[in-house]
Parts: sequence; structure tokens; C-alpha cells
Amino acid sequence: MTRITAIRPGISRNKRVNLFLDGRFAFSLEAEVAAKESLEVGQELDAAQAEALARSDRFHRCFDAAARYLSYRPRGEGELRGRLERRGFDAESVDAVIARLKEQGLVNDAAFAQFWADNRQAFRPRSRRLTGLELRQKGVASDIVDQVADTIDDADSAYRAALDRARSLSLSDYHSFRRRLGEYLRRRGFDYEVINDTVARIWQEREVGSR
Repeated sequence: MTRITAIRPGISRNKRVNLFLDGRFAFSLEAEVAAKESLEVGQELDAAQAEALARSDRFHRCFDAAARYLSYRPRGEGELRGRLERRGFDAESVDAVIARLKEQGLVNDAAFAQFWADNRQAFRPRSRRLTGLELRQKGVASDIVDQVADTIDDADSAYRAALDRARSLSLSDYHSFRRRLGEYLRRRGFDYEVINDTVARIWQEREVGSR
């Protein structure tokens, strides 16, 4: 058995406290965890109780880090897991936090994949192939990737992507226009046939509009 000999405010005075056992610093933990467990000086803890407190604190710190990361935009499970592991959280805490977030509906790979594809199509259109590659790199399962990518119309995406780019290109030289717009669309992941059709369409529309 060990005895709590001091509970002192941590650097973040309102959020964490430092726990001292038998006169020595043992670990820090969230103030709300200490309050929930009704910890007080003089209280005795066995090894299992001390480890349970430390485990609870690791979970809370990991959960807070995950919540901050999710506050910027939705994340896939693979992306979130990688972030937490790079932050140094142990596998047990990461698994528990992700399980809790899934229960709360805050981590959902299908919803994330659709969000990612919709966002790309709205602001920076690209091919279904490149969109699928991006999602796989973020750890989204192939079946989800395929389902979301299948909703993308490459012809429509290429046209919308080309419209903005074409406005900055001169109509005086078709070969230069075709090369530069084609290279732009290739970087967006579109294949040769889609690029050819899109460039021809844009060129014709701009020629007609300039008459």
C-alpha cells in the first residue's frame, strides 16, 4: 500500500494536479479525475488503484488531444490514430479513445470519406482515382474508398477544374493552351481521354465566347 502525501496544483492550475505517494512525486492527472475519485491527502492506495488512476489519466489526456485535433475538421480513424501515436500516447489509450469517439459518432470513416470527397469537388476538383488515393493514404478502408470514389464524375470534375485555370491562359496559341491546361488536369489525376475531351470543350467554348 502507498499513501497520498500531497496533491499539488500543476502548471495548468485549473486542469491538472501532481500526486505524491509516500513523499515522492508519482504522476500528474486531470483535476477532474482527482475530484471524481475523491482523492485526498492521507488516503491509502494499493498498486492496482494507483495504476487505474494513471490509466484513467492517460485516457483523458489522449481524449483531449483527439478532441482538439478533430476540432479543426473531420478525421478518419487512420489519420487520428497516426496523430495520437506520433504524440506518444500508448496503444491502449489510443484504442480506448477511438472506441469512445466512434460510440459518440465523432469518428466515422464513411462520413469522413464523403466529407473529404465533397470538399475536394467543391474547392479543388480532381479525379476519382486521385481522390481514392488520398483517402487510402489516410487509412480509409478500400470498400469505403471505392463507394465514395464511384460517386465522382470525372468528366464533370475535369471541366470544373479546367474552367478556372483556362481563364488565365491565352487563346492566341492552341498548342500552348492545350499543353498547359492538359498538364494542369494531369496533376489533378485525370486520364488522357478525359483531358482531351475537356480541353477541346473549353477551347471551343472560349472561342465562341470571344467572337
